[in-house]
Amino acid sequence: MTFGPVPSHVCTAARVRKASRRVSQIYDRELEPYGLTVTQFGLLAQLRAGPGVTIGALAERMVMDATTLSRNLRPLERRSLVLAESDRDDGRVRKLKLTAQGHAALDRALVGWRAAQDHIAAALGAKEMQALNTALDNALDRLAG
Repeated sequence: MTFGPVPSHVCTAARVRKASRRVSQIYDRELEPYGLTVTQFGLLAQLRAGPGVTIGALAERMVMDATTLSRNLRPLERRSLVLAESDRDDGRVRKLKLTAQGHAALDRALVGWRAAQDHIAAALGAKEMQALNTALDNALDRLAG
């Protein structure tokens, strides 16, 4: 399907970033009582799903810059929620994993995450939320390069 030229006053990046900030605000508000931001929650969830991942691989999976990822991991490491261990074969490589405290923090914060999900579903409607998620997944796949 093709469309005509996009008017110059319509900026997809600006719209996506504004929507992202609004959604992040909702998640951050619901996760705040659990001491996490949505970024931190996402990092913990990714590490639960794939323990022993390197910073580079996790950054790629999360579509983040490795430096930004490292900066976001530091507070989680300081709180002993995440552990970065040197690889046995290559001591220069750090592998990340959740600690017992990290698993517990993620489990507790699921209540806040679900509340944020419910808030967004109520605001958009279940059908529109599903359509948005499908469109975003398709966009991520197609824009991957």
